[in-house]
Amino acid sequence: MSLDRPVAPDPYDLLPAVPSFSVTSTDVTDGQPLKPDQVADGGNTSPQLSWSGAPEGTQSYVVTCFDPDAPTPSGFWHWVLVDLPAEVTSLETGAAEGELPGNAFHVRHDGSGKGFMGAAPPPGDQVHRYQFVVHAVGERHLGVDGDSSPAVVAFNLAFKTLGRAIITGTYAH
Repeated sequence: MSLDRPVAPDPYDLLPAVPSFSVTSTDVTDGQPLKPDQVADGGNTSPQLSWSGAPEGTQSYVVTCFDPDAPTPSGFWHWVLVDLPAEVTSLETGAAEGELPGNAFHVRHDGSGKGFMGAAPPPGDQVHRYQFVVHAVGERHLGVDGDSSPAVVAFNLAFKTLGRAIITGTYAH
């Protein structure tokens, strides 16, 4: 069953432009299929991420994973990690399931849990993009709490992001 719909635009192209910086991963190769560990029914494990070159003035990071191709008007948030201290420039594989550094915390992803939810597109649907994004924030605290929705986090990021680093994996059943 294909839902036969056009590819969604890149949602970050619709936001105010900010400088980019570098993000790499030993688990995600930009533009390539995700490893089984990053899939909901194959491991559900957050990927390793490392970043560098964030803009001057960065005081914290927010790390997200977003699927703009989900069959909803609002896409699907798979991971929202907030208030990661500025001195942290990498996360190990599975970091979302462990103890978080500093005052970092998760808000609920769209699957209703906290932490990382692996790729889970509908069977037979088009290839989905999973955008792992490191947002450099100009404040130590984004100004949201653990009960905030991913949309509220994204709204705050639209005004507080100094720079953005994106690596995109793909997946289809």
